[in-house]
Amino acid sequence: MTNWEKIVCGKNLESAKRLRKNPYIEEKNRKVALAELEEEGWEYIKDYANPKFVKVRKEKNFDEQFEDKVWLLFANMGFTHMNSDRNFRMSYYFPDPELTQQIDVFAVDKETIIFVECKSAEDVKNGVFKKELEALKGQMSGLRKTALKEFPNRKVKFIWAVENYIMSQADIKRMADFEIVFFSESTITYYSELVKHLGTAARYQLLGNLLANVEIKNMQNKIPAIKGTMGGHDYYEFSIEPEKLLKIGYVLHRSEANKNMMPTYQRIIKKKRLKEVKNFIDEGGYFPNSLIISIDTKGKDLQFDQSATKVEGALSKLGILHLPKKYHSAYIIDGQHRLYGYSDSIYAKSNTIPVVAFVNLDRSEQLKLFMDINENQKSVSKTLRVTLNRDMLWDSPNYNQRREALRSNIAQMCGEEQTSPLLGRIVIGEDEKNNKKCITIEAVQAALKKCHFFSTFGKNNEILTDGTFDLGTNENTSELFYPFLENCLKYIRDNCQIEWNLGESGVLTINRGIQAVIRIIDDIVCYLISVNKIMPKQNSMEYMLDEVEYYLLPLVTYINNLSDEQRKDLKGFLGGGADNKFWRSFQKVISDKNPEFKPEGLEEYIQNETKQYNSATREYLVYIEDSVKNIIARDLENYYGENWIIKGLPKSVYKQAKAEADERNYELLSKDEDADVDVWDCISLAECREISIYSKNWSEIFEEELTRPEETKITGGKEAKTEWLLTLSKEHNKLTKPAYSVPKNTFEMISSIYKWLSEK
Repeated sequence: MTNWEKIVCGKNLESAKRLRKNPYIEEKNRKVALAELEEEGWEYIKDYANPKFVKVRKEKNFDEQFEDKVWLLFANMGFTHMNSDRNFRMSYYFPDPELTQQIDVFAVDKETIIFVECKSAEDVKNGVFKKELEALKGQMSGLRKTALKEFPNRKVKFIWAVENYIMSQADIKRMADFEIVFFSESTITYYSELVKHLGTAARYQLLGNLLANVEIKNMQNKIPAIKGTMGGHDYYEFSIEPEKLLKIGYVLHRSEANKNMMPTYQRIIKKKRLKEVKNFIDEGGYFPNSLIISIDTKGKDLQFDQSATKVEGALSKLGILHLPKKYHSAYIIDGQHRLYGYSDSIYAKSNTIPVVAFVNLDRSEQLKLFMDINENQKSVSKTLRVTLNRDMLWDSPNYNQRREALRSNIAQMCGEEQTSPLLGRIVIGEDEKNNKKCITIEAVQAALKKCHFFSTFGKNNEILTDGTFDLGTNENTSELFYPFLENCLKYIRDNCQIEWNLGESGVLTINRGIQAVIRIIDDIVCYLISVNKIMPKQNSMEYMLDEVEYYLLPLVTYINNLSDEQRKDLKGFLGGGADNKFWRSFQKVISDKNPEFKPEGLEEYIQNETKQYNSATREYLVYIEDSVKNIIARDLENYYGENWIIKGLPKSVYKQAKAEADERNYELLSKDEDADVDVWDCISLAECREISIYSKNWSEIFEEELTRPEETKITGGKEAKTEWLLTLSKEHNKLTKPAYSVPKNTFEMISSIYKWLSEK
């Protein structure tokens, strides 16, 4: 028999909610049994007034905590009748009422009855539920009848919720065939977050998902409206009670829960903003601007009864619009906060809100409209724009844009797939950063763009470079490449777990670290292809991973033995070169162990990073500065005579040099030393250039002396021909920084100038 006494509402539901929120089971027990209880995992809390008894507690098992989490989700959404504990059983076979099934979560509101079967594992594992799903399928009809007998005139839905289980495609298809709704961890997280922001109004979004296209009975759906045309689309303007729109409306939030409705585009509602809107409405405030929606009629024409009253010459038409009487039949493109602000308001039935309703806009058109609206309002974040571009460009006529969408898709999969080692670590949409979630989706996409995995195309979509994993279409390429990338990342994670879990404190699960790892995987693949070891479009995944992991092993060893100083050195490099420093450092580690692995540019990078040219460069710069100053002083004196330093220097340069000379002489005199610093001693290379450019007789005084032989015919006059002085001045400043290493090409340029001047 069904034990309906286990179904609670009102105050009893609130009491049940308090017990469900508590992660512990608490009991009153005999004090003499305390030692035995503690051995069983119970924890002493307090004594009772009766000295024979004590209060003890024990943490609930992981499966019970998961059931509580799901149960609380529905309770917080405002379902009014629910099972009080895990002991609720329901008859499913009328000829024999004694045949019952235990129900994990049973939730009822005015319109729906929800059954939830919860499956939880302590650690991530593969789930195979063929028998359990088939058993539930066999009971669903009986359970539905029993529930409707107690709670008539409601829709019934069955949900399969999992935690730490990777569901097989066969079981996912089986659920679809059995009309069982699948709730992954991401789906539960989405609705849990939505409840935090929306409270009981989150139920509308849930019902829109569960009951899409199901008829809403007793809904008055006729409203006065004006029909017009805009941008080639029909639209209707009308006013409607928020309560009605809340039922038929649906917001395409970017989340796992909505991924089967791609493209999606909306931000998750902000709790603070929603609270402000609610307070504003309850105080009598209103919003005169229209909500923008798209009515989805599944390809059918929307019924509009045109009025006999017409305005001569007017393009707009008056009439009565028949809205669809179905859940999830209107997508809210703009104005979700304004709409949900009415969800618990006394004005939900008595107010009306203005609406502009387009008809049957496809999702990509909705997305474009959303972005156009927000372009001049609150800006769409870079992270959200990357994910939106995935949907906008997936079928673009420009194949390079298609591959941009593919890279965005791969980056998002890395952050959302249940099997991904980066699950929950990538900032997607408008997620907030934290210690674990500190990798941006655009960083992953940028790394993929620098790799050779995907093809590039010319103006006419002809292939310029053939991607190593590119099978011609985004779909096929993604199916081939993503599992390979995921397994490579798993290898790094599984073998570098300490560093992997450091988040922002480490070098791996940050933007630069993950970008470097992805590019290293690309380097290894390109190398293995060049020596005919692998063919990604033909070889098995297992074979390729074995080959790639051999070259990743030195990197794993290096990461696991990083000293604090090495970690500080890697992370201390800032600016545009920081990404390259990580990448090249990882390349060098692998090359040191496997000398045959020599990615293009690595040798030059190593030369540039060893500081081998620093000492010689300093010596050359001292000589060059002395030589240049001697040349300029000599030529100015020959041209101007005794007062050359006044006549030949710009006033600002002279004043600054004299002030510096005076300061240095003062310091020397204060120490009883000879004060012999003159103005010319305080002239730098950069100021030498200013002096030469300042001269009105550049060609007569300096051109022959200061123009490098290889630059005699360059355009740009004296500014261009003295640019080398400014370059050397900047290099001199860089050498004051301890971490700086003179690049090889810069050293070669300075060497040539040194040679030129020394031969004068």
